[in-house]
Amino acid sequence: MNKTYYAVFTSTTIAASLLLSGCQLLTGYQKIDEPENATAWAGQIIPVTGEVNIACAGTYHCEITQIDKTSVISTDTHHPVDPTMLVSMSSADGIPYAKLNQREQTQMQVDMIPLVNNKSVKIVPLSASGMHGLTNYYVRVKPIKREIHINFYPENNIDYVERFAMIDEFKESGTYLLRAYRQKSPRDNGSLLEAASPEPLCIDLLKDNLLQRRFCKELDTANQGEFVEASMMNKPVPKAKAQS
Repeated sequence: MNKTYYAVFTSTTIAASLLLSGCQLLTGYQKIDEPENATAWAGQIIPVTGEVNIACAGTYHCEITQIDKTSVISTDTHHPVDPTMLVSMSSADGIPYAKLNQREQTQMQVDMIPLVNNKSVKIVPLSASGMHGLTNYYVRVKPIKREIHINFYPENNIDYVERFAMIDEFKESGTYLLRAYRQKSPRDNGSLLEAASPEPLCIDLLKDNLLQRRFCKELDTANQGEFVEASMMNKPVPKAKAQS
């Protein structure tokens, strides 16, 4: 089988955009922490004809834990559950990524063999995580209906996890991004309890940067802790907050 290799040039601008897009950098419980600047990037999302790329962003760290019945990233080790699903990355001379210095890591070759069938899942290292020692990955699958499970880490705390699951058709090939953020909304003058309530965590599904669906965690008594899909009518995509 012929192998297809793509040269990958890293970009701190692209990576920072994926990590911070849509975040409301607040304090305390409401804070989605600003990640540290990653010093080494494994690559960028590479479109492959006839395939779907799925990535997550917006919090200190996030990881796709499951696609359909296939485990992807371990919630215990934060590494791929099955190493054979991880695409190979090397320098032009075939030297593994881990053995390269930072300058050499800025130009990589990624083995992008086309997926075999609808059950195939490939994991691609995307960038260094905002949480020290971890890596952000994205996955490659065929465009069919999928159930996706993702863990979001809104703070620099490995024990604080927001678990999210959704089913989507994923009918068209392209890049799908699940981006988390705190929804900022105007408040009426109410009680101190209402004023102290955290802004709800929301997750947008974007395809090639276009908003497709939105889910927000309900804070009312009946739906506490649940993500509920919101109507897309007159719902603009929240813009990333400028860094001060």
